[in-house]
Amino acid sequence: MEECIFCDIIKNRLPSATVYEDNEFIAFKDIKPLAPVHIIIVPKEHIASINELEEKNKEMIGNMLLVAKKLAKEKEISDGYKLAFNTGRKGGQLVDHLHLHLMGGWKEEQ
Repeated sequence: MEECIFCDIIKNRLPSATVYEDNEFIAFKDIKPLAPVHIIIVPKEHIASINELEEKNKEMIGNMLLVAKKLAKEKEISDGYKLAFNTGRKGGQLVDHLHLHLMGGWKEEQ
């Protein structure tokens, strides 16, 4: 397994603005946010991308979505938000560790 910047955050070798952590995930503020609320949710198990998922990862992905829902409620954006997985360089993935972007907090247009 190759280690990456997210593995370093998980192992507390790099600082992050952590907003959530449990035995399975860590979530922190994106350092280059694309929304007023932009949180990265990362499984502690190193999986490079969606393309590396296996049948055994079904429960983990479901739990990841439930963490996103919980954080959206805590950050008071549950009335509207985006969830995004980027896969591969052509899909915008910059870190080779599976992660989910939770973005929201935009003002409603009048």
